[in-house]
Amino acid sequence: MAELPCAEPLPRCSGRFTISTLLGAEEAAGCEGTQLSGSSLCTRTFGYNTVDVVPAYEHYANSRGVGEAGRGRPSLADLHSILKPDPGHLRVPLPDPQRSNGLPDAEEGAGEPSSAPAAEPVRFGWVKGVMIRCMLNIWGVILYLRLPWITAQAGIALTWLIILMSVTVTTITGLSISAISTNGKVKSGGTYFLISRSLGPELGGSIGLIFAFANAVAVAMHTVGFAETVRDLLQEHNSLIVDPTNDIRIIGVLTVTVLLGISLAGMEWEAKAQILFFLVILVSFINYLVGTVIPASAEKQAKGFFSYRADIFAQNFVPDWRGPEGSFFGLFSIFFPSATGILAGANISGDLKDPALAIPKGTLMAIFWTTVSYLVLSATIGACVLRDASGSLNDSVAVGSPGCEGLGCSYGWNFTDCAQRQSCRYGLSNYYQSMSMVSGFGPLITAGIFGATLSSALACLVSAPKVFQCLCKDQLYPLIGFFGKGYGKNSEPIRGYMLTYAIAIGFILIGWRPSFRYYSKWAALFGATISVVIMFLLTWWAALIALGIVIFLLGYVLYKKPDVNWGSSMQASSYNLALSYSVGLSEVDEHIKNYRPQCLVLTGPPNFRPALVDFVGTFTKNLSLMICGNVLIGPSKQKVLEARQASDGHTRWLLKRKIKAFYTNVLAEDLRSGVQMLLQAAGLGKMRPNIVTLGYKRDWQAAAPQSLEDYVGILHDAFDFKHGVCLLRLREGLNVSRVPQAHINPAFGAAEHPDGNGAGGRAAPSTSIADPEQQASTIFQSQQGKKTIDIYWLFDDGGLTLLIPYLLGRKKRWGKCKVRVFVGGQINRMDEERKAIVSLLSKFRLGFHEVHILPDINQQPRPEHIRRFDELIAPFRLNDGFKDEAAVNELRHGCPWKISDEEVHRHRAKSLRQVRLNEILLDYSRDAALIAITLPIGRKERCPSSLYMAWLETLSQDLRPPVILIRGNQENVLTFYCQ
Repeated sequence: MAELPCAEPLPRCSGRFTISTLLGAEEAAGCEGTQLSGSSLCTRTFGYNTVDVVPAYEHYANSRGVGEAGRGRPSLADLHSILKPDPGHLRVPLPDPQRSNGLPDAEEGAGEPSSAPAAEPVRFGWVKGVMIRCMLNIWGVILYLRLPWITAQAGIALTWLIILMSVTVTTITGLSISAISTNGKVKSGGTYFLISRSLGPELGGSIGLIFAFANAVAVAMHTVGFAETVRDLLQEHNSLIVDPTNDIRIIGVLTVTVLLGISLAGMEWEAKAQILFFLVILVSFINYLVGTVIPASAEKQAKGFFSYRADIFAQNFVPDWRGPEGSFFGLFSIFFPSATGILAGANISGDLKDPALAIPKGTLMAIFWTTVSYLVLSATIGACVLRDASGSLNDSVAVGSPGCEGLGCSYGWNFTDCAQRQSCRYGLSNYYQSMSMVSGFGPLITAGIFGATLSSALACLVSAPKVFQCLCKDQLYPLIGFFGKGYGKNSEPIRGYMLTYAIAIGFILIGWRPSFRYYSKWAALFGATISVVIMFLLTWWAALIALGIVIFLLGYVLYKKPDVNWGSSMQASSYNLALSYSVGLSEVDEHIKNYRPQCLVLTGPPNFRPALVDFVGTFTKNLSLMICGNVLIGPSKQKVLEARQASDGHTRWLLKRKIKAFYTNVLAEDLRSGVQMLLQAAGLGKMRPNIVTLGYKRDWQAAAPQSLEDYVGILHDAFDFKHGVCLLRLREGLNVSRVPQAHINPAFGAAEHPDGNGAGGRAAPSTSIADPEQQASTIFQSQQGKKTIDIYWLFDDGGLTLLIPYLLGRKKRWGKCKVRVFVGGQINRMDEERKAIVSLLSKFRLGFHEVHILPDINQQPRPEHIRRFDELIAPFRLNDGFKDEAAVNELRHGCPWKISDEEVHRHRAKSLRQVRLNEILLDYSRDAALIAITLPIGRKERCPSSLYMAWLETLSQDLRPPVILIRGNQENVLTFYCQ
């Protein structure tokens, strides 16, 4: 919240808070020519001229890597460093402040000049783009040819179990796809994009390449299935083209060529073709259901169809295993592929209007409706058709005839002879075309088979090139970039289409057809040890008991972590792994998705400030790096041995408290130089702190003036090194040491209050009465119940003000707390501004739904509170009577913390802002569990340390809950993109 040196800040900036408001020419005169970044020039925020800006969508759009500032957000140097004239610096206009929702008109590339408007690409919704496509890919010939046979073998009950087991697997997979597809902005590339952006390029690249090739081969598989059906029809009518084998090749090549033409015509034509196939399958299914209620003719009765009969349903309800495939898992392995195909919609993610909505909704609905169709088909055909029938009209007999066995006898048909000799040609167990026989019009079932095979082939022909195109654009593998080029408004991968076509033609011409002959359903894990195999071969139950005991004992030892050191190979392996991974991290560029709040915590001795340790340890545990830093002040010869001893003791204290953190200390002449060493040297490789966390200095008014300069100087140093800052204030203080002089930096004064020291330092005395093993309880160790975590996201710092409370709220102790986000706003635009912030928060997927707009943030503070602030800074004022700068510097020589009258006047607006914000905090968050608020920034060498501490004191005083003042380094730590 650095102020600009505008001539008349209050009169000229009397307007209320607006999102992304640009000052007029006169109002911006005070900051013309200054070296500011991008579109953050002289915005008006909360009615005052300030470089700082409020949260907005544009600040996070199109950002990729850590260290990249969002468009329109000022850099840390803009807010913190001295403004320098730069006549050549260009002003970049901000977005239109009158935009209704605060969001961009287009996701990317908005505002780029173009001679003519680009053609709008075709985009599909969740029904047309995902659900129908997935249903077509799930449905296949198994629905028409094999499901009736599976029902005869397993019975209706076990067939339903097989269906539900298969669907359970695909549903779990669908839920995983849904989670990934809603974890950021999804672009083209389908399955490869989702996997690679979640699990990394190593897994994503290998899976994506194989997946694209498998889809290309699947085009040939589905086309061959269609060609075989056509060949069988030609053979029935003695109309073969050449011979049975070559006819499949000819029909297959012609079919793939037609499908290629549909694909090259564009996604719109491909979608129309898929809808046509979908309608054909629906008509065929309706045709089948109508056929089940039509009274059976004598010809159909001879083939085992008698319409709905309770006794037929009862007989077919139980299994009747036959043949080598007659087992539960044998049938499960046959049916399971018919439940897959759920990725067809996700594979065209780049052609969807809203992938985050369409993929989950369309995929799960496709699974639901196809499951219903499978269950209905199994139940209906199992209630209508006998397992065995001869098909001969001569087998009709009178009801009750002697020597007739089986259910058919009660309907006047004797199938006993063929059933006993297992030579029946018809019935569910013998005739794959039972569904066609039952239907009202048989050719429609054949049309349904055509639609199922062709739709699957077309879906694979489209999926493979689109997945492969994204893989080629990422350039993970050499020599494939040629296929990454896109054409037309939808960036169609025409080169990929041609490659897929060539692969499919190749497999069709070599006569490739899938077969179960070479498939082993019990694929053994080669490499199991001989001893384990022998154990189970000898006595399986004893082997299970022994294995269970070993697992229990291993888990117990891993959990208890006994205090022994045997120099085992596990220790060496752990070191080697940690070293290897740490070095490997240095080879990888940082990315916002992998951002971690890595904290350097200025604790001094950690057991002196347990609340500060617990606070940071809560949100960094099992997530990120935490280093407790301590500065030992005094002669280095005396401190070396003490540093070693202290290090071991403090590390044991952290382990006993179950804080996953490192402890480090440095020897220095004073506190600030020691902290500067820690800022530069702490960490290893990419595992280096990016946030400095320290306690609030409660005794700043009574402390030695130089200690005040050092404290504020530490904050300036943190910003100079591009670290974020997190400052914790507790009403009761942080320091719990019993002998304050033992471990307190003398720069803070020997007689200061034990709670006063905000940053960690250690004084010359080497003894301490404080017990390093004692574990004091803190507020961050207790259950918070159903309170609130209140976030005052007043200025956009890159998202750190949101991220730390979010991480804290994920922990069990804080899990029941409701998070509330407060932002400033205009009373006449509250709904619009609230919708803008809610929309932005929803894109971050933090789960923050309660947003409050503060329209009264610009009201004048109460007179008594203004007087209290004036009294707070009165002891630090020069009272120079507005002398010139040279005279002021002479008066302030040796006491740089003093405040001149001109500085009081220049920063008056910002000072009153802190007073008003404290009033708002007391009104809204008096009973909160935690308050997180954006930390104000004082410009270096322009804001005296005493004035800055007065701001912090005023902002956070009289508050019962813990207050954390957070300021990121103005670079994005949150993103709504998948990459």
